[in-house]
Amino acid sequence: MEQTLMGRVRTEVMVESMEDLWAAKKNLCEADQVRRIVVKDALVDTGATTLALPTRLIHQLGLKQVSEKRVVGSNGSHRVAIYDAVRITIQDRFCTVDVMEVPDEVPVLVGQIPLEMLDLVVDLQGGRLIGNPAHGGEHVLELYLFRLASPLV
Repeated sequence: MEQTLMGRVRTEVMVESMEDLWAAKKNLCEADQVRRIVVKDALVDTGATTLALPTRLIHQLGLKQVSEKRVVGSNGSHRVAIYDAVRITIQDRFCTVDVMEVPDEVPVLVGQIPLEMLDLVVDLQGGRLIGNPAHGGEHVLELYLFRLASPLV
């Protein structure tokens, strides 16, 4: 469910630990032991690149830091921690993305890369996320670099 607050689009997102999902798939843990969170009011930020989670949620999901990257924002350039991949689900569409850490006072941010992977766009008039109209609302992945061996029906 999306909501608009002062011109901002917010959406519900489920975030799951990929490490836990893989462990459950290999029967190393029960499916109900997969660490997951549901954020009712994640901010859709088309100016952000990826998924940003506050530190407290990163710890709740048990994510491990894998690298550091430089981030450029309105307050200058900084280095931020990048964490293990998670699976995010928005509107029954899911994808896997790495996590960028943000301070606890910053909301969960859903950036452009997850939106592209989920084939969702911001409907400015409706103030919500919708399936890409260029694909009739269907979740479609684009690939223009080579020809497929045979057309799909």
